[in-house]
Amino acid sequence: MRIIFFLAFLVTFFVNAQNNAIGNAEKLVFTASYNMSGVLNNIAEVTMETSEAKTSKATLLRLKCTASTYSKWDNFFKIRDLYESYVNPSNLTPYLYKRDVNEGSYYKGMKYTFDPKTNKVKSVQNKRNKPDENKDLTIHAGTKDIVSTIYSLRLIDFKNMAVGTKKTFTILFDREEMKGQFTYLGKETITTAIGKKECYKLAIGSNQPEVLKGTNSNFLWLTADANKIPVYGKFKIPVGNGELKIKSVAGLKN
Repeated sequence: MRIIFFLAFLVTFFVNAQNNAIGNAEKLVFTASYNMSGVLNNIAEVTMETSEAKTSKATLLRLKCTASTYSKWDNFFKIRDLYESYVNPSNLTPYLYKRDVNEGSYYKGMKYTFDPKTNKVKSVQNKRNKPDENKDLTIHAGTKDIVSTIYSLRLIDFKNMAVGTKKTFTILFDREEMKGQFTYLGKETITTAIGKKECYKLAIGSNQPEVLKGTNSNFLWLTADANKIPVYGKFKIPVGNGELKIKSVAGLKN
């Protein structure tokens, strides 16, 4: 879903930034709106939630993002997307990523197994009625999957960042490294469903015009507190524009 792309083009440039913002029982729920014939319609719900995941060797943090159209839109275009990443809870370094995209009659699955020490990734892609496709990849240090990228944004120290600062980042998506950039625009107070919030405002850009359009068309607001949760986003994509608004929060770390 394009909304997940928008969230992901925002990411960390601090490879070893420490996680002081995200706990293991957090749940953020958003309403996603899309512009149809000049009118913003609430078409989907996006949920971001965390949980603890234990393996035989370590305790990881599971980062899960889902996007589902509201039932009245299902006949028009049904979306049931799942993105999840299993990461080091201290710095959000990814070890395993899974993606299941169900949009209309289209299905695509992707799995990445990361080796952070060698910057190697084993990938498996599957599509409906087709055999699995395996491919080994080599990535740059600091490149992350789309989900750990979204959460890593919240580890950045905006408090000591100068207005106008620009930072670049790299995401691994569909087995390709994609470049993006954000610009820090300063603080702004906005009214949300969870109250009036002082926020850090970011402008987002990408070298992938098929994902995001324009240099001043995509923005994200993060709460200017220890949690730095996303509460509002505006995005423009090749087929239209829309908004992402916080609906409810639970289990915040701070």
